[in-house]
Amino acid sequence: MFELRLMAPEDRVEMLSDALDALDALSVSVEDADAQTDAEQALFGEPGMPPPKEGWQRSRVIALFAEEALANEAASLLALQDFFEGCTVLGVANVPEQDWVRLTQSQFAPVEITPEFWIVPTWHEPPEQAKQVIRLDPGLAFGTGTHPTTRMCLRWIARQGEGAFAKQRVLDYGCGSGILAIGAAKFGARDIDAVDIDEAAVSSTRLNAEANGTSLNAGLPDAAKGTYDTVLANILATPLRLLAPLLRSHVAPGGSLVMAGILERQADELKEAYAPYATLEVSDSEDGWILMTARC
Repeated sequence: MFELRLMAPEDRVEMLSDALDALDALSVSVEDADAQTDAEQALFGEPGMPPPKEGWQRSRVIALFAEEALANEAASLLALQDFFEGCTVLGVANVPEQDWVRLTQSQFAPVEITPEFWIVPTWHEPPEQAKQVIRLDPGLAFGTGTHPTTRMCLRWIARQGEGAFAKQRVLDYGCGSGILAIGAAKFGARDIDAVDIDEAAVSSTRLNAEANGTSLNAGLPDAAKGTYDTVLANILATPLRLLAPLLRSHVAPGGSLVMAGILERQADELKEAYAPYATLEVSDSEDGWILMTARC
């Protein structure tokens, strides 16, 4: 395997990437050439907000080729194109063979929710102190336990106590991987609906539930019917604000509404949006994110 490394200004990256794809590159990746320097620029916006820029001022474009000759040929052909003006060939280098599966797996370790409750990838053994374990591998859907919003929701579930959900009806709205629904099942819930607008998330939830030996109903949002003793929603502040009437309508009298995906500075706007329906309070915080809950 050989990689062709190029430097490109912001307005040439897309054309360069398309050309490399046409030249049979196995993959093309783009990274900030000024990362970790004073010239580094933020590309991605805050959750729910558009990015401030479409691309970095200077980007390294890295294309993988099966053979060195193909990489060199691509470099020569690109250099002749008008759109290559302002771009630079940094070189062609051999990429050492690696066990990419093992390398990827090494990046995901067990995640502690509480000392006795852990998220554990299938290639790891659970810690000795773990009494409750969710087996979950990284996948296409959001929710592996590594993000503060997921951890806070799971901590809330764990703090309710063993068997706390045994007689409850639970809704995981925007289920992603299904991790919150599975967490509720681990603490006794048996009547669980998990819904998402993404069919891939619904499929992921079903597979993860099966892998954990838990039973739940996964489907699109219209699968949520009636009221629930606990409604969990780990999404983002903007959709949570818009969904206020809907989510509140699903909470049974005396039930709990638990929401995450909210930045600390967004607390007041969420409180205002839910004021006609429930009184929200901040129940947990981590790394600038908060968990908001209400007893309805």
